[in-house]
Amino acid sequence: MSDAEANAEARRIIADAYRPVAQMPTQFRDPTPVPHYGSTPPVPQPDHRIVPAWAAGTAVAGIGTGAAFVGVGCGIWLACKGFAAVTLTSVLFVTLPIAAVAAVAVAIGSALRALKATHTETHHHYSGPVRQETNTITAPAYGLIARNRNELHR
Repeated sequence: MSDAEANAEARRIIADAYRPVAQMPTQFRDPTPVPHYGSTPPVPQPDHRIVPAWAAGTAVAGIGTGAAFVGVGCGIWLACKGFAAVTLTSVLFVTLPIAAVAAVAVAIGSALRALKATHTETHHHYSGPVRQETNTITAPAYGLIARNRNELHR
């Protein structure tokens, strides 16, 4: 390629690089008149996505796989370097206070729930003739694969 051809090609590449790109519209106005009453017919809205769905899914799966490999690699590296020397005493020292606080919180919560459930007083006030009916629905479910037959006995 001669110097003149190279200069012409370079000018063409630079001109292409600095040429303004066509702008995508950011709004759409539907010029069809709206009917005075009733429903309006649907307007087609074509779907122009930048990235196909399969490509986005592949990217997310790739990021997750990469993060998993990095985590496993760091764990192997720490185990090989000897930084992962965890003793039972250190694990118990950290987790036992947390477990004790959680157990106390659960005990207090269940005691409060039991105390709240002891007061079940219901008042019914009726005016006029009353017919009170109680229905019991029996739904036995036994075995590994259960078939529910909800039966209402009257």
